[in-house]
Amino acid sequence: MWIVRLALRRPYTFVAAAILIAVLGGIVIVRMPTDVLPDINIPVVSAIWQYRGLSADEMEKRITTAFERSFTTTVNDIEHIESQTLTGLGVIKVFFHPGTPVEAAVAQMTAISQTVTRQMPPGATPPMILRFNASSVPILQLGLGGQGLSEQALYDVGANFLRTQLATVQGASVLMPAGGKARQVMVDLDPKALYARGVSPADV
Repeated sequence: MWIVRLALRRPYTFVAAAILIAVLGGIVIVRMPTDVLPDINIPVVSAIWQYRGLSADEMEKRITTAFERSFTTTVNDIEHIESQTLTGLGVIKVFFHPGTPVEAAVAQMTAISQTVTRQMPPGATPPMILRFNASSVPILQLGLGGQGLSEQALYDVGANFLRTQLATVQGASVLMPAGGKARQVMVDLDPKALYARGVSPADV
């Protein structure tokens, strides 16, 4: 009630305050930056391992678990770790405490990944280290399936046809297909025949 009485005693003051709020509100609305997907600072870093041919169980035992254990001893300020293992693919998400410098965390994860790679199966390559951003979360996932098509054929369709068409969409960022089997060519070499012709396996 006292606000109403004050407004009745000082009407010009309240009219001037209302006009000031309306003007400042309009200025703030015009100058306020807007974005459909704003940049939200979340201290999360993902490490993506790829090793073709390993089952999900072998991938978890030989790569994902070992890498998670190395993180706990070499990377600072970890809140918790989440991982997902698929056939030939392991995704490890490391969540840090608020305020953690993500650049330093990425550097530590990159350094330990180079060391741990030596303990991985032959031919393993270092993981892809990505800083998680809430504005870059995938909004569309496409699954492929087909009767009578092999895993190699489905992988070819996704990697060589659908991916190239989706990559032309403005603003789209298309990754390589996850899962399936890439085509491989096996060649049996005869070392004696190669030596007789002066050809090395690398030349073949």
